[in-house]
Amino acid sequence: MKRIFLIALLCVVATTKAQETGLFHNEEQFTRQDTLRGSITPERAWWDLNYYHLDVAVEPSKKYISGKNTIRYKVLSSAQTLQVDLQPPLKIEKVTQNDKELTFTSEGNAHFIHLKEKQNKGDYNEVVVYYSGHPKEAIRAPWDGGFSWKKDKNGNDFVATSCQGLGASVWWPNKDHMYDEVDSMKISVTVPKNLMDVSNGRLIGVDEHEKTKTFHWFVSNPINNYGVNVNIGDYVHFGEKYEGEKGTLDMDYYVLKDNLDKAKEQFKQAPKMMEAFEHWFGPYPFYEDSFKLVEVPYLGMEHQSSVTYGNKYQDGYLGRDLSGTGWGLKFDFIIIHESGHEWFANNITYKDIADMWIHESFTAYSENLFLDYFYGKEASAAYVIGTRKAIQNDIPIIGKYNVNNEGSGDMYYKGANMLHTLRQLVEDDEKWRSILRGLGEKFYHQTVTTQQIEGYLSEKTGIDLTAFFNQYLRTVMIPKLEYSINNNTLKFRYTDIVEDFDMPIQVFINQKEQWIYPNKDWKEVNADTPIKEFKVDEDFYILNQEI
Repeated sequence: MKRIFLIALLCVVATTKAQETGLFHNEEQFTRQDTLRGSITPERAWWDLNYYHLDVAVEPSKKYISGKNTIRYKVLSSAQTLQVDLQPPLKIEKVTQNDKELTFTSEGNAHFIHLKEKQNKGDYNEVVVYYSGHPKEAIRAPWDGGFSWKKDKNGNDFVATSCQGLGASVWWPNKDHMYDEVDSMKISVTVPKNLMDVSNGRLIGVDEHEKTKTFHWFVSNPINNYGVNVNIGDYVHFGEKYEGEKGTLDMDYYVLKDNLDKAKEQFKQAPKMMEAFEHWFGPYPFYEDSFKLVEVPYLGMEHQSSVTYGNKYQDGYLGRDLSGTGWGLKFDFIIIHESGHEWFANNITYKDIADMWIHESFTAYSENLFLDYFYGKEASAAYVIGTRKAIQNDIPIIGKYNVNNEGSGDMYYKGANMLHTLRQLVEDDEKWRSILRGLGEKFYHQTVTTQQIEGYLSEKTGIDLTAFFNQYLRTVMIPKLEYSINNNTLKFRYTDIVEDFDMPIQVFINQKEQWIYPNKDWKEVNADTPIKEFKVDEDFYILNQEI
């Protein structure tokens, strides 16, 4: 989600300083802090997350939080030092196990807890981390992350968290690496009495205090750490029951009171989204935890079962069409895109942020599949092709591994066009749909690598896609079809390609469609009559040049 804003700017300005924002950041000089955050360190590897209970009090008037996180884990192998992450200026006050205080040493954002009791393989143990402080304030949420401390137009506090990339440890102590998702989680948030907290999962109780309320939420499915959120405001609730592929799904909406009427109209798109995405991707992955849209004071984010919304109740991306075709104004970008992440980001989650394309390419592609479902293939193709103007081809889509480094922002629309191209190679829309749905089944509630996704797609398409993915994910080169025409003969070859790249494409010769099979060597085909017109099918993301 977080780099979408910059991509949108490419549609309205000729240049951008995207590389300076930290959202497209591709830092080559990595530090030990990058490694401690981005790798499976020895102090992480020996224990497996089982359960969190995050219990935090939020004081908007002071921009202050305090609380504790109970971390339950299974011992995989014997060790005595456990890494928990929490970013300054927040501080760990103490850590306990079985009510005994433990010592810990800190190295930047990483804190190494020294356990007293022997950790026996197979045991389930807990540590409780107490913390407090003034968390990092998000100045341009969700792109820089942290707490957003805002007011609604009636002067009520309007507070929310967002932390993709920067890490959940910017506001709560946890095992801040994506490879290990907690199996279930309780989230207890104490807020001023006149406000409400909305977090992930289902509301299981509210405790009334003299000046505050504590809202208890429970997540029964595995959840990635950046998907956990706190949203605090003067909310009202409405909702509906959706009859989906796995039965009745609760769809709940929390919005500011003054926006209720607008929300009731705009959020009619939510069940339409669910219908289209269950068709293409299979059942919504979190029926047990419900689906929520929650209004926030920033653009929006894909928090699991608690999708946040700030698109100002208008279609497009803040009223703009990112494709320039008109089709982008047929839907509310945030409702569709961020909800698409429930399948790709929350259900199927990358292990390393270098593989963030797994989240963003499929979800950007979901935008045109939504159009496909309601408006047809021509509309969806026009939309995804229209987004190509946002592609920069600056750095590869895949980042550097083990240092918390994401690749290029091209993971959105270059990635979407890569998948659109792959659909053409499959040449069977029902087969393509079954492949997409199969992803959700094969990798249900799992963290995955690029190699797993590539292997699955090669197996199910029946095509060796090694060179295809090397080309689009690991280089900035776009295949170029060079061709020449001499009377009845078309000569052609690919340039700017990786080794063994030989993707077939559809072309129109004298308005007649046919396949050609280019590679690095010159080939030719002969037409029945002199070639007066030649065109490459735009559904294939390549360049072409007559020479």
